[in-house]
Amino acid sequence: VVAGIMTGMFIAALEATVVGTAMPTVIASLGGLNHYSWVFSAYLVTSTVTVPVWGKLSDLYGRRLLYQIGIGVFLLGTLLSGLSTTMAQLIIFRAIQGLGAGALIPLGMTIIGDIFTVRERAGMQAYFSGVWGLSSVIGPVIGGFITDQISWRWVFFVNLPVGVIAALIIGLALKEPSHTNKPKIDYAGAALLMLAISLLMLALVEGGASIATLLSSENILLISASIILLIIFFFVEKRASDPIIPFSLFNNKTVAVSVGAGFLAGVAMFGAISFIPLFAQGALGSTATEAGSLLTPLMLSWVSMSIVGGRLMLRVGYRIVTITGFAILTFGFILLAMFQRETDFYWLYADLILIGAGLGLTMLTLLIAVQQAVEPAKLGTATSLNQFSRAIGGAFGVAIMGAFLTSGLAAQLNKAAQSGNANLTLEQAAAFSANPNALIDPAAKTAIAPETLSILQEAMAVSIHQVFWVAAVISALAFLVSLFLPKQQIGSIHKTDENAGEKMFMAEQTTINARNQPVGVEE
Repeated sequence: VVAGIMTGMFIAALEATVVGTAMPTVIASLGGLNHYSWVFSAYLVTSTVTVPVWGKLSDLYGRRLLYQIGIGVFLLGTLLSGLSTTMAQLIIFRAIQGLGAGALIPLGMTIIGDIFTVRERAGMQAYFSGVWGLSSVIGPVIGGFITDQISWRWVFFVNLPVGVIAALIIGLALKEPSHTNKPKIDYAGAALLMLAISLLMLALVEGGASIATLLSSENILLISASIILLIIFFFVEKRASDPIIPFSLFNNKTVAVSVGAGFLAGVAMFGAISFIPLFAQGALGSTATEAGSLLTPLMLSWVSMSIVGGRLMLRVGYRIVTITGFAILTFGFILLAMFQRETDFYWLYADLILIGAGLGLTMLTLLIAVQQAVEPAKLGTATSLNQFSRAIGGAFGVAIMGAFLTSGLAAQLNKAAQSGNANLTLEQAAAFSANPNALIDPAAKTAIAPETLSILQEAMAVSIHQVFWVAAVISALAFLVSLFLPKQQIGSIHKTDENAGEKMFMAEQTTINARNQPVGVEE
C-alpha cells in the first residue's frame, strides 16, 4: 500500500516541476504565448477545488475506489495533454488532469492515517518527504532531458505507466471493509463549494498582476460572487444530513487551529518561494541555473527536518514542534527580507536551509495533528480540509505578493526616473514596469547599459524585499495561531497500545455498520 501511495504521490509531485521546464518548447510548437499562464492555472484551480469533495466521498465509499478513480482521471488528462494540438486543448486537458490530481495527495495521506497508528505515521514522514524532495530535484532535469532528446509530449506520456502501476498496487494491496450502505451525497453543497472556490481562484490567479488588477471591477465581481456562494453554501451545509464539510469539525480546537495555521503557512510558503528564483535572477543577476539551484537546499532541509519533526513529535507533542517550526520560519523570512545585493551569496543558501527547516517542522506535523484529533469516519474529510486550506493559502499568497511586487517595482522605477538620474528616463521606467522580463532574459540584459541595469536590479531588490516582509508577517501570524494548539503528548497516547491499528479498523467498521441503522440509533 505504501509503495502504491508513494508512486501516486510521485507522479503528482513530478507534474508540478517537470511541465514548467517543457513549456517554452510547448509554446514554440503550439503557439498561444498569451495563454501561457493558464496551462498552470487551469491545473491549479481544478486540483484545489476538488480536494474536499474527494475527501468526503472517500469517507462514504472507501479510499481504494476513490483513489483509483482519481488516478484514472489524472491519467486521462495526462494522455490528452500529450496529444494536444492547440494551446486551448492543452489548457482544457490540464484542467481534467487537475481534477484527478486533487485526489492523489489527500487520499494517499488519508489511507496512511487509516492503516498506521500515530506513532507509525510520524515515522512514515521520511518516505513521503523523500518523494517530494526527489521530485523537486530531478523534475527539472527529467523535463529538460525528455524535451530536448525525445519530445515535449513525452513529459506527459511518461506518467502513464507509472500511474497504472500505482492504481494496480492499491487495488491489489489495500483491503477495506465492504461498504453496503447507500449514503446520501450532498450534491448541492459540493456544487456550491466547487463553484465558489473556482471563482475565487480565478480572481486570485488573474489578480496577481498588480494591485490595480487585484482590485479591478471584474475581480471584485468574481470575489463578491464567490462570497455570496460561500454564504449560501454555509446555510445549505447546516441543513444537510451529511454535509461535504461538517462544520462540527471546527468545534475541535486542534482541527480549527491546524487549518488556520495551515492556511497562513500556505500564504507565506507558496507566495515567497515563488519569488526566490526571481529575486536571484532579477535582483542579484544570477543565471537561471543558479536561481533554480536555490530551491534545492530548501527542499533538502524541508525533507530532513520533517523526518526529525516526526521523531520529536512523539517525544514532546505536535504543539511544541509546530510552534518551533513557525518561529524558525518567521526568523528565516525576516533574514531573507534583510538580504542585500552585496551580501555573500552563501548566506542566501544558509537562510533558505533555515526556511526549509521551518516548513519541515510544521507541514506534516499539522496534518498528523488533524488526523489524530478526528474519528476514523471523518478522516478523509479532515485530511483533505488540511490540504485544501494550504492550497487556498498558496493561491492567496501568490496573488497578494505578486500584486505587491509589480506595484512596488513600478513605484521604485518611477522614483528613480523622477530623481533626475540620467541613466533612467520616465519612458524606460514605464517600459520596464510593464515588462520586467528584461531583467531575467540574458539576451535582453546584454542590450541594457550597465548603469541602467544596476538601477533596475536595485528596484527589483527593494520590491521583492517588500514581498518577503509580507511573508514574514504572515509567518508570525501563523506562529501566534499555533500557540492555541492544545497541549497533547502523542507519544503517551500510543506507547503501550500495541493493537492501535486493529482498534482503529474496528472503530471504522462499527461506524460503517451504524450507518445502516435508523437515524435515532446512530444518534
